[in-house]
Amino acid sequence: MPDPNLFAAVKDPANRPNPYPLYARLRETPVALQHDGSYVVTTHAALRALVFDPRLSSEDLPPISHPRTGNPFKDWIVNPIKDYVRTKHRPFIFRDPPDHDVLRRHVTRQFTPERLRTMHGRVDALVADLLDRCRDARTIDLVDHFSYPLPVMVICELLGVPHEDEPRFHGWATQLATALEPDAREDEETKGRNIETFDVIAAYMQDLIREKRRHPQDDLLTGLATYEDPKVGRMGDYDLIATAILLLIAGHETTVNLITNGMLTLLRFPEHLERLRADPEIAPRLIEELLRYEPPVHFRTRKALADIRMEGVTIPQGAPIVLLFASGSRDPARFPDPDRFDPDREDNQHFGFGGSLHFCVGAPLARMEAEAALVALAQRLRNPRLIEDPPPYRPGASLRGPQHLRLAIEGVA
Repeated sequence: MPDPNLFAAVKDPANRPNPYPLYARLRETPVALQHDGSYVVTTHAALRALVFDPRLSSEDLPPISHPRTGNPFKDWIVNPIKDYVRTKHRPFIFRDPPDHDVLRRHVTRQFTPERLRTMHGRVDALVADLLDRCRDARTIDLVDHFSYPLPVMVICELLGVPHEDEPRFHGWATQLATALEPDAREDEETKGRNIETFDVIAAYMQDLIREKRRHPQDDLLTGLATYEDPKVGRMGDYDLIATAILLLIAGHETTVNLITNGMLTLLRFPEHLERLRADPEIAPRLIEELLRYEPPVHFRTRKALADIRMEGVTIPQGAPIVLLFASGSRDPARFPDPDRFDPDREDNQHFGFGGSLHFCVGAPLARMEAEAALVALAQRLRNPRLIEDPPPYRPGASLRGPQHLRLAIEGVA
């Protein structure tokens, strides 16, 4: 008999350092009904089938607007209340086709090879600068000193945010990331802080978009604000603001976790840290294994648009579904010896960036940042050691990563 409380245990902060034994128990029932009425999907085969199933909807938050202001920007942050006014403005990760496809096409058009090549040099320079600041240190917090500031500097530069405004985005990104955690959507205090933060960042983005249209520059936000698709025209301002904020949060929070989880894993397996130091060419496949072994995003939620029969279980129409991607990426039916960190693993079809229509649009940028960061850390940190293991973790179970990663070092080369 499946345990209907296992996913509640996954969300318990006490299990944040190592949720993988719980995932193994959940995989015994590939589609498991939980006490809260959700269906948790855990095996690689079941996840792969469902991410391509058109009967799954990403609009698992009813579109709403703010009860006081009617501001439709907030419909992806404020928790659903039945009598809220319906509206469609939300980031494309919470949209279904055809709206999703139109908005995603606008965004992917801006992630050009030329722009990514330009950013590659800038990422290397930012990584070097952050490590130079730690040159004389003997202890560092990798999160505070490196993996937290780097992605926000990169995404701000990519969007075209003025350098002097970058510090404001640190707090905004951290606060709004809680909107992606299912439990946080139920907490009134968290929702209130999210609303206040969204008021500020939406107003900032609207002013910045006006400036980009008056004085276009070679950045992603200018591209989004000025591009007219031959079929659907220009992206509307509500969608543009929601998309810009999504890129900030998704481009920051997940990359913080990828870099921090990556360094934690390498310090736990120092033979691979030495390999990376000696041979940076292994970085791409090492990062793919990190995305499988310790991914930055562990699960996403969906909604059933119709009854779905899967693994002997009928998921009823309207039921919430949890796609536990991190469990599928450790499924022994798909990956030999899945709990072993193996950068030489062949055929590494992980779910580290999700899948299907909602495969992470910023995956090339995240891979670039992680590669630059981990190679530099391996080559420049002198004798790094973990001060505490496991480290303290951030509250979220979906966007999972250490809140701090304190290291003892003998300086920075």
